[in-house]
Amino acid sequence: MLLFVGPGALSGFARLGRAGWLFAAVSDSGMLCFIKALRLTSVGHVAIIYAVAPFLAAGFGWAILRLVPSRSAVVASLVALFGAAIMVGFGREGRLMGDLLALGMTAAVALIMVILRARPGIPTLPAAAASALLSTLAALPFSTALAEPMPVIPMLAAFGLVNSALGLALFLKVSSKIAPVETALITALDAPLAPL
Repeated sequence: MLLFVGPGALSGFARLGRAGWLFAAVSDSGMLCFIKALRLTSVGHVAIIYAVAPFLAAGFGWAILRLVPSRSAVVASLVALFGAAIMVGFGREGRLMGDLLALGMTAAVALIMVILRARPGIPTLPAAAASALLSTLAALPFSTALAEPMPVIPMLAAFGLVNSALGLALFLKVSSKIAPVETALITALDAPLAPL
């Protein structure tokens, strides 16, 4: 957070407001759904379910902000969904609870895109940090000390720094500037890349 915002990064927590804390709560619930979904169903199922994010973002954008998605965005959403279905397949290796959690995660991400578009002034990195803290506190009662073997710890740290921190920072930087459906279409690249 200090890398992107600078020395005044911590003051952003005081400016979160209701929209910032709503962002943090929705992001927290989406992350918890995502992690549990990956344990209960296949990565492929999580990816194909995530491919409906553009539709959910367009629906939330219309319902909450009255943003009408362009025809090209709807067509691109259909192409993304169809392409993800072909690449991932329609296998039955998933389980219903994992699939439902993946849908919850997808809805949370779509709602985050709408929140960012509606309130572009949210200090996003402090809100994301608050979300990470909430996720940690929610998971803490279920954790065991060093449950993972020591060689795995550096990989988990790299995942946290690169995928979660850097990826999220870049995502947040641009999300308030473009329509939710377009943001969701860009993130739809997750569908072909996740199983790989």
